[in-house]
Amino acid sequence: GEVCTMINKKYNEFLPSMQSAEELVAQVDGLSSNIDLLRAGIENEVQRDLNVAVAEFTELKQQLERDTLVLSILKKLQEFDTAIKEYNTALLEKKYVAAAQQLEKARSSLKMLESRKGFELKILKALGTELTVQTQNMLYHLGEEWQKLAVWKLPPSKESSSLESVMHSELHLRTVPSKEEDIAGPPVASVLQAFAVLGELHTKLKIFGQLLLKYILKPLISYPSLQPFTEEQSDVFILRFKSEEPNLDHSSPMEVFDKIKLIFEVLYKYLLNVPLEQPAEDKKECRVTLAELLGDMIWEELSDCLIQNCLVNSIPTNSSKLEQYIEVIKSTEEFEKALKNMQFLKGDTTDLLKYARNVNSHFANKKCQDVIVAARNLMTSEIHNTVKITPDSCVALPRLPDPGAGDHLKTQKPSKLLHNDMVNLENETKLSQYTFSLPTCRISSSVEKLMELAYQTLLEATASTDQCCIQLFYSVRNIFQLFYDVVPTYHRENLQKLPQLAAIHHNNCMYIAHHLLTLGHQFRYRLTNILCDGAATFVDLVPGFRRLGMECFLAQMRVQKGEILERLSSARNFSNMDDEENYRAANKAVRQVLHQLKRLGKVWQDVLPVNVYCKAMGTLLNTALTEIVTRIAALEDISAEDADRLYSLCRTMVEEGPQVFTPLPEDDKNKKYQEEVPVYVQKWMTFKELMIILQANLQEIVDQWADGKGPLAAEFSAAEVKSLIRALFQNTERRAAALAKIK
Repeated sequence: GEVCTMINKKYNEFLPSMQSAEELVAQVDGLSSNIDLLRAGIENEVQRDLNVAVAEFTELKQQLERDTLVLSILKKLQEFDTAIKEYNTALLEKKYVAAAQQLEKARSSLKMLESRKGFELKILKALGTELTVQTQNMLYHLGEEWQKLAVWKLPPSKESSSLESVMHSELHLRTVPSKEEDIAGPPVASVLQAFAVLGELHTKLKIFGQLLLKYILKPLISYPSLQPFTEEQSDVFILRFKSEEPNLDHSSPMEVFDKIKLIFEVLYKYLLNVPLEQPAEDKKECRVTLAELLGDMIWEELSDCLIQNCLVNSIPTNSSKLEQYIEVIKSTEEFEKALKNMQFLKGDTTDLLKYARNVNSHFANKKCQDVIVAARNLMTSEIHNTVKITPDSCVALPRLPDPGAGDHLKTQKPSKLLHNDMVNLENETKLSQYTFSLPTCRISSSVEKLMELAYQTLLEATASTDQCCIQLFYSVRNIFQLFYDVVPTYHRENLQKLPQLAAIHHNNCMYIAHHLLTLGHQFRYRLTNILCDGAATFVDLVPGFRRLGMECFLAQMRVQKGEILERLSSARNFSNMDDEENYRAANKAVRQVLHQLKRLGKVWQDVLPVNVYCKAMGTLLNTALTEIVTRIAALEDISAEDADRLYSLCRTMVEEGPQVFTPLPEDDKNKKYQEEVPVYVQKWMTFKELMIILQANLQEIVDQWADGKGPLAAEFSAAEVKSLIRALFQNTERRAAALAKIK
């Protein structure tokens, strides 16, 4: 009303001015001289009045909007109040879902109020606090109820999840509401739906899921002896464990799946078959259940655990058992189906099933990994445990499949030893027995086992699917690459320090190289079909292994040579032997060298092949003799007594030197090699000639030279012989005559 009178008043003032303006317009029509002036005046005045009216009108409109706003705010406040009141009533009646929905209503009213810009009410803060308090209150009530519904009895927390402590875990699920609170629907549903309405369900279920994994599901997968054990009482369902003696270290996937399935069935029946929201009238279907929510939270961790602790162990280790694996795949499919029916799982083929179905590839991977682990263990085991191999030694091998038997090969024929002495080549001509034979020597037993592992793996490859065959073939190549990389580094110190180990390692490398020559060949029919260009060979690795063995042994030879020269350097250049002290030093040096050679002769005995042994010992003895000859030939003055003493030192070397050659443990067999010493010691005759000179008179020396055609001339140059004559004999006419004949 007030508004109307105001508007009337304005219009009463407005109308007359409007009419007078119209009359004026009529009158001035004829007076053209004033027309512009008048029009300008009218326009200004009318404009001003209009502006005033518009301003008034805008103010009114704003007033109206303010009033509407106040009204809507009062309405929201009233809604908030009602919601809180109804919430309180519902909560008292334990109608949790209704109560939670009222709280959510109050929350949305408050949100609306807070979103009004330029309208800050002191009261909003108080309402917010009230809402928080009520929400916490409700959550506390729900938490209490939830704790009654699902009760965990857990071992004290300091105990880990050992079998012992897991045995004490129990889960109690309440099955009927207590009498005094007879409410519609199962208590579980109303509590959990209320949590859902308040947005707290996720947190609650996550904690529940973690407990479930830690105390029930994972232990069932890890401990084969655990059996789930259920007991139903009047108002509670109890899930606990009993322990039975397991038959095996690992349970079969089938057993594990059954146990896990039982747990889920119990949970589904008593706790989780609950839709997240109450049914809306129009849509009966497609409601998310609790089971699905829990499944989402724990499935990934559960399936990882099942793969790692259950399926991995069930992958067979030899191809004959692959057939039986169909059962595992079937039971994995059934397990998933059951979980889908209970809505724990949505979606198709999970990782678990993919893993089981992919058994061929896992088989190959597992096999290859086992092979490499076994090989690595062999390579890092002691080198010095040896076995003797002889030219007719062979690798113990099951019978090889016939060419073309290929994939149909299921049963292997009984084991037949594969001899080194008969290797069939493509054109089937027989080679001589020793073409591919190895000399008798000792190798590490670990290397013999390594070779057997390689043969076994290739045999397995020939009986496998193509993909697996290729993987296994390459893992055998990897064994040898690994040996090449691992052994020299892993055993580096011992190979440098211990001459015996260096010798064994040398033999090991030669033995491997020897087998690599023919290794691919024996399996060629099966492997060449799959590996392109007949790549089924190991021949390319042979030079590397020979080099590896040689380098290690030569390094050891250098160490030994160094020690011999070091010892001889303390012999005071073999000069002035008539001085007792000098003679003692020289004698000691010679004795030490012989002792060193004798010790080497012992540690290499029966280890190195005889020909390698004789070459090695011959080379070292030669080093000693060469050094002695060089020192004596360089002396400028040798008295008669010096000469006698030098001769006796040399005699010691010549008599005892050959005795260090003991390649075989049976002494009588070593004579032959000791007599052949001149063959292995390059400077042997030189040394013998030097001894003759030390004892000879001038005429004898000239005779030995025999115009440069005698035995002496074969070992020494004219300059060296002259130098020795000058050192040994006084400057006389006879000496000059003798020197003249040496040219």
